Amino acid sequence: MATSDPVQEALLCQRTGDWLRARAIYETLLKSQPRHVDALNQLGIILAQTGNPKRAVALFDRAVAADPRNAAALGNRGLALQALGQWEAALESLNRALVIRPGFAQACFNRGNVLMELDRLQDALASYEQATSLKADYAEAYLNRGVVLRELGQLGAAVASFDRAIRLRPGYASAYLNKSFALLLRGDFAQGWPLYEWRRKLDGAITERRAWEVSRPCWLGGGSIAGKTILLHAEQGFGDTLQFCRYAAIVAGLGARVIAEVQPPLLPLLSGLEGVAQTVARGTPLAHFDWHCPMMSLPLALKTTLGTIPCARPYLHADPAKVAGWRRRLGEKTQPWVGLVWSGSATHKRDRNRSIALAQWLPHLPPGPRYVSLQKELREPDRRSLRAAAHIRHHGADLHDFSDTAALCECLDIVISVDTSVAHLAAALGRKTWILLPAGADWRWLLERADSPWYPSATLYRQGAIRGWDDVLARVASDLTRALS
Repeated sequence: MATSDPVQEALLCQRTGDWLRARAIYETLLKSQPRHVDALNQLGIILAQTGNPKRAVALFDRAVAADPRNAAALGNRGLALQALGQWEAALESLNRALVIRPGFAQACFNRGNVLMELDRLQDALASYEQATSLKADYAEAYLNRGVVLRELGQLGAAVASFDRAIRLRPGYASAYLNKSFALLLRGDFAQGWPLYEWRRKLDGAITERRAWEVSRPCWLGGGSIAGKTILLHAEQGFGDTLQFCRYAAIVAGLGARVIAEVQPPLLPLLSGLEGVAQTVARGTPLAHFDWHCPMMSLPLALKTTLGTIPCARPYLHADPAKVAGWRRRLGEKTQPWVGLVWSGSATHKRDRNRSIALAQWLPHLPPGPRYVSLQKELREPDRRSLRAAAHIRHHGADLHDFSDTAALCECLDIVISVDTSVAHLAAALGRKTWILLPAGADWRWLLERADSPWYPSATLYRQGAIRGWDDVLARVASDLTRALS
């Protein structure tokens, strides 16, 4: 494989997947030529792609110092800074690259990604459009352009952009899935549910399937399941399981014996779910079953429309003994009790859009009610705010699983939550639930409406054109004062 040019030899190693050999060649070359721009740039690419973006940035810095007009190094530096979450620095580096090379389509695309992270959606849209004007077959740019258009509420244009990405790359799972989000968001369930199945064809999704997901047939509504055993299995977050486990009773009504496999923290709560013969925690051995179906495929299997969502009555129920225990712990009720959830999981990809700092919420809590924190986990800034908020009782240490949280919710007059699992839990229990939604909310909440066809007891409070929480919290405070007066 050796050539007279070590850089060409290393590039050949990269193309054939021999990263270690390529890295060794570049490192050897840089010992004798520490300002070799191509070696610095390519070694930085290897480090960035193998999980070391911090060291990659240092190498790109050296490359730019050696050649300040090297657009490739500046573009790669911007990409590595993205991986570190240093969005403003990444934007500055990409802008510098584009000043030097205005026709740099990949830098336009990456700049669009950074601008989207910074919530500069119109600027992101312009950057993606610049990328597609420079590279007409840029499927990834059409995909992300569609995502921005969907966030902006321009669903028709978003669908057209996803369709363009699909034409350029047939079988593009991410484009099909994002198209499904746009269709479901506008209530087009007939087209949306089938496309939503593309989530199971994303890169990595197939390899993550368990053996029985390949060997056993997946039921999506075709064929009779009467007299058969079917496994309904959770596949995404807690909130998703809480929302879609409602279908178990309908599946049982078709004559099937239903086994539900759920996340371990949900097991005590869902063990008594209507229609379920056996509930098991994910990861435990499974009894024999004939069919399986992911819970989030059940709306497709049962041909759910906006008018046929099963929501006539609460489908989750708290343990009466645990409810009684919480009532004793909370004490005599002399004022309304209001539950609060201000943040979801910090690892959620949209967490910065949906979670609110408790310090921002505190000035908007009207006096009068007794406030009860339903947070299981606390971030350190919120922990400090909570210590200074004597009017909020926090019971996180006593919430061992969702059955404990459900019992506490049953004691409350209103639950006010950001878009996280407790919002689904409280609404599925039939409790009065106010849900705070960011602009560009998840598809399940549809567009504009203040109610939810999934949860009759829920009221939705949406961010407006200005993507901030103060206006939302002010409306919640006003409505809370009226509701409890």
